[in-house]
Amino acid sequence: MIIWLKQGCDPELAYREAQPYYGHLIHDEGRAVLVISGKIKDLPEPLAPYTEKFVATGSDFQLASRMFKSSTRRVDLGGGVVVGGDTRHCVLITGPCSVESEAQIESCAQLCVETGVKILRAGAFKPRTAPYSFQGLGIKGLELLAKMREKYGLSIITEVRDATHVEAVIEYSDIIQVGAKAMYDQGILRACGRITKPVLIKRGFGTTLQELVQASEFVLAGGNPNVLVCERGIRTFETKTRFTLDLCGVAWLKEYANLPVVLDPSHAMGYAYGVPDLARACLAMGVDGLLIETHPCPSEALSDAAQQLNFDQFKNLALSLRKLAPVVDRHLV
Repeated sequence: MIIWLKQGCDPELAYREAQPYYGHLIHDEGRAVLVISGKIKDLPEPLAPYTEKFVATGSDFQLASRMFKSSTRRVDLGGGVVVGGDTRHCVLITGPCSVESEAQIESCAQLCVETGVKILRAGAFKPRTAPYSFQGLGIKGLELLAKMREKYGLSIITEVRDATHVEAVIEYSDIIQVGAKAMYDQGILRACGRITKPVLIKRGFGTTLQELVQASEFVLAGGNPNVLVCERGIRTFETKTRFTLDLCGVAWLKEYANLPVVLDPSHAMGYAYGVPDLARACLAMGVDGLLIETHPCPSEALSDAAQQLNFDQFKNLALSLRKLAPVVDRHLV
């Protein structure tokens, strides 16, 4: 249940009364709002004196629901890039899977500048499946990303692997990425709820849409309204591609959730040859962002080599996306 509190009442008193109902207090557009268990159908009597209006959602999918906000959330990603709301913007994000060296990440930053991309992505902490694989440069990687931001005026998005370094990622990054393998880590989600920086939550490859949205609820209920979700492919019976990009799920998210949706065709396809066409199909869905992996020499990449585009491939893709965007009523930023 979502409860909008009366103007002039004491939100903290209302919050204390809400604790038997697992209450959370947030502030949305200048209004105090209580969120209590979605299983409660009738307004609890102790909360009635504080209540202006309420909606019984019948679900734990509440703050991310269009029952709470009827339009897509407007999220400021920094550097003049805003998605959601009535912007019709689709943000293009690119960079390598991992920060490998200063020369490598600087060449990717230069690619961003050349192609008009405002957000550079790269992993400093890598949640690899095998312990014998490259695990990322850690803090050094974050420092290199910060250096690229300062030198080239780019916003930075990078991934939290686990709760041990979430504060470092929050400190260095402009946008925090909660990866597909970390989206169930409530330590990460709760830490992200205590800040106001944008948080991008990637769907796990075995995760339902309900579970993805509920992960976002942890951040929203913590008080951070700036949440985006990312579809990056789910595991199916198919073996010829790395994963299967769930565009049906994207349609459901756009219909029922108020979260901006970003698509990652690189991880879904797993092979560079299919990424450009898949990216164009994603843009045609009218999504809020595209995340494309690029590398100066993909064959030498220390992680996810097969799926990363080289710079010429990305330039051609970016050009085609900018031509396509107006046709599908989007503006590529």
